[in-house]
Amino acid sequence: MVCYVTDRKGLGPGDSIKSVLGRIRAAVAAGVDWVQIREKDLTGRELLALVRAATGMTHEGAHAGKASVVVNDRLDVALAAGAAGVHLGGESLPARDVIRWCRGGNAPAEFLVGVSCHSLAEVREAESAGASYVFFGPIFETPSKQRFGTPQGIARLAEVCRAVRIPVIAIGGVGEENGAECVGAGAAGIAAIRLFQDAGDPVALQKAIKRLKTGM
Repeated sequence: MVCYVTDRKGLGPGDSIKSVLGRIRAAVAAGVDWVQIREKDLTGRELLALVRAATGMTHEGAHAGKASVVVNDRLDVALAAGAAGVHLGGESLPARDVIRWCRGGNAPAEFLVGVSCHSLAEVREAESAGASYVFFGPIFETPSKQRFGTPQGIARLAEVCRAVRIPVIAIGGVGEENGAECVGAGAAGIAAIRLFQDAGDPVALQKAIKRLKTGM
């Protein structure tokens, strides 16, 4: 499983929403499995429009149905836009409460609830709460995850993957050069920002994703 986590502010000047939609389209065409829309500063109206546009891309053309969209933090937007799920972070509503509400008949049965975790204890709590999957990291050094401290490393990733049954997605400095190592440690897949946002060649991106999936 390969996930593109969006970060339009890292795309430089210009129409950033248009730019991130372009990256999403390229990622879907290249064969990505998930797109996590993480644009925390947008208004609810702006985010809804972005998510609807992104979900529309996953339902069109030759790649229809091959990618899913999850929304960071905003359960209301995810449901209104018909996204595949919501992804919860440290400042989100408690995962246990969100999952209980969703599983109480308020969301589609297949609706995903994922949780970002930075310790084995947090991963176990997410599994206990009924999370569909977790992101665990940062695995390697990366500018976007420096606030979470020292990288976890492959050995800790392997420990976490052995400890739980739900899918663990490795994040933080993960890319084509080390993705197979994460999967070898037991991860169900990888999530990345720079792999997608630094890709200037759609063909090269497609080949990179294919190589990553081959290693999985």
